[in-house]
Amino acid sequence: MTTQTTPSTDSKRDEASNVVLVDGSNVAYALEGAPPQVSNLIVVRNKLLEEGLEPIIVADAALRHQIDDAGRYERMIDDGFVRQAPAGTDADYFILSFARELNASVLSNDRFRDRMKAFPDVLERVIRYMIVQDEVVLERRTQRRHDH
Repeated sequence: MTTQTTPSTDSKRDEASNVVLVDGSNVAYALEGAPPQVSNLIVVRNKLLEEGLEPIIVADAALRHQIDDAGRYERMIDDGFVRQAPAGTDADYFILSFARELNASVLSNDRFRDRMKAFPDVLERVIRYMIVQDEVVLERRTQRRHDH
């Protein structure tokens, strides 16, 4: 079954959203050679808020067992700062699905190669980032790579 969108249902999606779905596991593991860190999630969230964006952090359920400060991480889940994908499922699927649904960006350094077939528009949505000494630098694509 194929679905087609009509201009009337698509007009809401054409509007740019200020929502950014954050690949929580990717961000937690951002510092090479270090265990996943709660502080990475906090500095990225704060940076996005400073930029006037609305971060929604989504992480794999397994992250709670690997993160450096489990108590603080659990409080972030309880407070709604972090949303967990259901156990046994891949958070990437939820991140990319919600990004499409909300016309939102995705903050991640993941290439999502295993999801390109289902989500061919993913590269247009991705914001890459770097964390250096608790400072976050964002890289937004101003145009598609394959445009000339």
